[in-house]
Amino acid sequence: MANNTFTKPSFWSRRLVLGTTVAGAVIFFVVGIMFWGGFNTAMEATNTTEFCIGCHEMEANVYQEYTPTIHYSNRTGVRAGCPDCHVPRPWIHKIVRKIQASREVFFWLTGKIDTKEKFEEHRFDLAQNVWKAMKDTDSRECRNCHNFESMNPEFQKPRARKQHLNAFETGQTCIDCHKGIAHTDVRHKLSDEQLESIEAPNPEFIREVPQAYKDGLARVEAKEAAEAAKLKADKVAEKAKVEEKIKAAVASALASSGASGGASADSAGSASSTGASNINVDWGKANSTDIGVFYPGTASIEWILGRNHGGKRAFSKGDRCLECHSEEIADIGNLIVSGESEKDLEPNLIPGKRGAFDVTIDATHDDENLYLRFSWADGDHAPVPFVDGGKMDPENPMKLAFMIATDEAEYADRAGCWGTCHADANTMPFAPEMDTLKGSDLAKRLDFNSGVTKYVKESRTKLELKGRRGKALGGWDKLKGDDEIKAAQDGNQYMDLVRYSSGTKKVEDGQILAERSMHGGQGAEVEASLNGGTWSVIVKRKLKSDKAGDVSIEAGKVYNFGFAIHDDYSSARYHHVSFGYKLALDNDEAEVNAIKQ
Repeated sequence: MANNTFTKPSFWSRRLVLGTTVAGAVIFFVVGIMFWGGFNTAMEATNTTEFCIGCHEMEANVYQEYTPTIHYSNRTGVRAGCPDCHVPRPWIHKIVRKIQASREVFFWLTGKIDTKEKFEEHRFDLAQNVWKAMKDTDSRECRNCHNFESMNPEFQKPRARKQHLNAFETGQTCIDCHKGIAHTDVRHKLSDEQLESIEAPNPEFIREVPQAYKDGLARVEAKEAAEAAKLKADKVAEKAKVEEKIKAAVASALASSGASGGASADSAGSASSTGASNINVDWGKANSTDIGVFYPGTASIEWILGRNHGGKRAFSKGDRCLECHSEEIADIGNLIVSGESEKDLEPNLIPGKRGAFDVTIDATHDDENLYLRFSWADGDHAPVPFVDGGKMDPENPMKLAFMIATDEAEYADRAGCWGTCHADANTMPFAPEMDTLKGSDLAKRLDFNSGVTKYVKESRTKLELKGRRGKALGGWDKLKGDDEIKAAQDGNQYMDLVRYSSGTKKVEDGQILAERSMHGGQGAEVEASLNGGTWSVIVKRKLKSDKAGDVSIEAGKVYNFGFAIHDDYSSARYHHVSFGYKLALDNDEAEVNAIKQ
C-alpha cells in the first residue's frame, strides 16, 4: 500500500521566485552584500590620493607640482585630492572612469612614463585628455567642490566677477580659463586652432544667473559706489582747503612783494607756482578725479586680442579694460616693470623704475575751451642700463600726451588709446628693421624716420594677431589705399592727439590714423611746472575745431579719453599709460567730467 503522507518542507526549503529556496536567497543576499561591500571598499581604496601616488610616476611628477598649489594648501584648510578633480562622484560615471583607468595601469606595467623624461614627453597628450574630458562634462569634477550657485561676488575681485558673469551668459566652463592651476601649465603648446576649439563657449552650458549671485553683485556694486562717492566727497573737501591755502599764500606773497608775483617755477616748467599762469581758471569749480597710470611693457593691441590675454573674449565682445582691471592697475604695472609678471611683457628691465602712480585730473570748461590740469608726484631717477647716460630723452624730463576719440574708431570705446599701440611699432618686439622700412614701397606714403609709429586698425587691411608660420604681429605693411584712408578720416575713425614736451616746451596737436602725425590740429595752450616734487600740467584746448584730425567736444556727447606720461627722461614704449576712460561736459557718468565755470 503506497504511503501518500505529505511532508511539509522546512522554512529554509520553501521555494520563492524562480524556484529559489529561502536558504538560497539568504545565501545570495549575504554573498551579495559581502560582494557589494567588498567591491565598494576596494573601489574607495583606489579612490584616494595615497593610492594615486603609490607608483613613483605620480609621486615624483604630478604630486610634486600639486603640493605648492592652492588646491593642496590654503588659508581655509580645504584640500582637494586627486579623486576630487579626476574621479566623478555619480556612480555610473565613476565606474566608467575606473575602467578607463586600466589604461594607466597598462602604462605603469609597460613603463611608458616611468621616468621624468618620459613623463614630460607625454605630458601634453595627458593634459589634453583631461582638458577634453572636463570640457565635455562642463567641468563636472570642479563642482565636486565649487558651485556657480554658491559663488558670492562680494568676495571676488572685479575681474573674477566679470569673467564668471560672462561664463553664465555665454556658456563657458571652468576649464576654459583655469588650466594649469594644480599642475604644470602646458596651455601654450596648443595651436591657435586647438585653443579656439577647446575654449569656445558651448551654448548648451549657458545657464541662468543665480539670484543669489545677482543679489551679491548688487550689494558689492552698491558698496563700491558708496565708497567711491565718499572718497570723492573727501577729495573735494580737501581740494577746497588746499585752494584756500593757495589763495592765502598768493595774497600774502603779493602783499609782501608789492604785487610782483612770487617765486618762479622749477626750471622744468613754464608756469609759476604762485599763480603766474596765463590760463585763468577757477580750479575750485573744476571736477577732480584720480586715475592710475601703469607701465605696460610690450603689451600691444595684438597681445590684448591674442591667446595670452585671459580677457581676450570679453574684450572682443565689447567689455572695457576697466571692468576687469580697475582695482589692480598698480599691481599690473609693478609686475611688468619688475619682470615678475607671468605674461613676460618686459625683456629690457630698468632697475628702480616705478610701475605705476596716480594722476589727478581736474577738468572744467567755459563756452569756448576745455581745461585739463594733470598733477602727479615726480619719481626718483632710474638710470636706463641700455642707454648711454641713462636717459632716453635727455632734453625732456617729462612728456604728456592725451588722445580723444569717438566710438567710430574701433577699440577706442573700451581701450582708449591702446588701439593705436601695435606689436610692430618702434621698440616693440616685432618692429621691422630700418632697412626694411626704407626699402618698402610704403616709404613714399609714411614717415619712417622714427620707425613705425602708432596707427589705427581702420587704416590697415589686416592685423596679424596669431603669428602663424612665423609671421610678425601687427600690420604696418598692410596699409589701405589713399581713398580708403580718406574715407576713414571722413568717418572720424582716428584719434585726436595733443602732446607736450617739458624740456623744449613744445606743444603738438595732430592725429593718429595711418600713422602718428603731430601736425595739422588747431593747437593747444599748455603750461607745466614742477614744484615741491609735484608735476602740474595745465592744458587749454578749444572745444570746437574745423581742422582735420581734431575732435570737437559738444555737450550731451561722451568721448573716449586716454593719456600717457613719459617721466624720467623716457621715450617710446617706456612710458606709463592709462586705460580707456570717458570724457564729457557736465555729465556725472563720465570718469573725466568737465564742469562748467
